[in-house]
Amino acid sequence: MAAVIVGASSVIGAETARVHVVMGVRNVAAGKDVKEAIVKEISTAKVDAMELDLSSMESVRKFASDFSSSGRPLNLLINNAGIMATPFMLSKDNIELQFATNHIGHFLLTHLLLDTMKKTARARKREGRIINVSSEAHRYTYKEGILFDKINDQSGYSSFAAYGQSKLANVLHANELARRLKEDGADITANSLHPGTIATNLFRHINLGPVTGNLLGLVNIFGKIALKNVQQGAATTCYVALHPQVKGKK
Repeated sequence: MAAVIVGASSVIGAETARVHVVMGVRNVAAGKDVKEAIVKEISTAKVDAMELDLSSMESVRKFASDFSSSGRPLNLLINNAGIMATPFMLSKDNIELQFATNHIGHFLLTHLLLDTMKKTARARKREGRIINVSSEAHRYTYKEGILFDKINDQSGYSSFAAYGQSKLANVLHANELARRLKEDGADITANSLHPGTIATNLFRHINLGPVTGNLLGLVNIFGKIALKNVQQGAATTCYVALHPQVKGKK
């Protein structure tokens, strides 16, 4: 079975990569460390790390082109990369950074790899699966929902609402993709999921002021008590990606 995991140098991606193969990583050095750690623990693991910056459409296109040119099959695509609650910034393509990274990059990558997935499903007679790792935060976006006409409006920007709208886009993308795949008769399942609230570096941009400082510090302190651990979060993703009971579920 062949897979692409986006954001695999993060802790959730690293745990999930114990089951899969190709890691798309922005930080190549971190990706190399994860690969070496996996191979050290599981000597038979076949793991490759390829550079991928989801905030750059040029990088996404290069990754997809390099992957397709490699001739690899593709059974699983796990769209796991993400940033949360960042200050207002624009991507290299002049799109609000959270929307560009969390949605546009994954959307484009999925589109570019979809033909390979369809061919693999037909040739191997095995269902393909596409997983968008979303968040319960998709319920807490702007009151109007996704502000398609105001994505780059700095004056009305809310860092957490912007994160929420990007996560809502993940859900809507998976839902519409599932509908179209079923309509096309493709043997590919598309789903989105919330892995649980986990102590990861996603919290690094949330600051609670001069007294409590960055939220990541509090998460590290209390996370072991109140939050899921990394293995539990990754297990949710692996279940949706691999379990037979999810076959055909959209």
